[in-house]
Amino acid sequence: MAKDKRARKLARNYMVRPFHPDDLKIPPIESGMSVGLFGGSFNPPHDGHVHVVETALKRLQLDRVWWMVSPGNPLKNNDALPPLSERIVASRALVKHPRVEVSGLEASLSVIYTADLVRELVTRFPTVRFVLLIGADNLTNFHLWERWEEIADNVPIAVIDRPGDTLASRASKFAHKLQYARLDERGAPLLKNLRAPAWTFIHAPRSSLSSTHLRKMRSH
Repeated sequence: MAKDKRARKLARNYMVRPFHPDDLKIPPIESGMSVGLFGGSFNPPHDGHVHVVETALKRLQLDRVWWMVSPGNPLKNNDALPPLSERIVASRALVKHPRVEVSGLEASLSVIYTADLVRELVTRFPTVRFVLLIGADNLTNFHLWERWEEIADNVPIAVIDRPGDTLASRASKFAHKLQYARLDERGAPLLKNLRAPAWTFIHAPRSSLSSTHLRKMRSH
């Protein structure tokens, strides 16, 4: 399958794309902490990403957010993707919040899919309260993610609104199947304490920036 070929190629990229070993460490963590997991290719990172993590920190009342720069997206063509190290440096130059940690930990854990990452983290740190953070644009195709139902069963999910995606995300397969597990956003601070499956949709001032648009502008 094409998806399997892309996954194998990403696995090879762990070895051939340069990075600094310190960039791949799991950020410092303590028992009882609440940690938002915000992953992506970040090609390039932009203020819309910062908006998501700052909204999550405030509305979910999280202790930390891990900004996880991935080697690539298994659902996309990653041939033109800049090296992991460059995207980590660019992310750190952009995000300055003291409670946001930028890391390439997916590469150090040798995981490709979010399902494997979540399972690894909740197993290693059973006393840490993890919350997966995604933009509303990702909710529309969340059912295409590898073992998406397993992700929802392992970690609470917070969906941050994005321009043009509000209605589509609400009509997604994920939203329909897990309607029973949805928490009203007025109770968003409780999400980190709930047992999965649990999720909430957070409305907030929205940023129209997208990495795809920025790449097109850069190419011109």
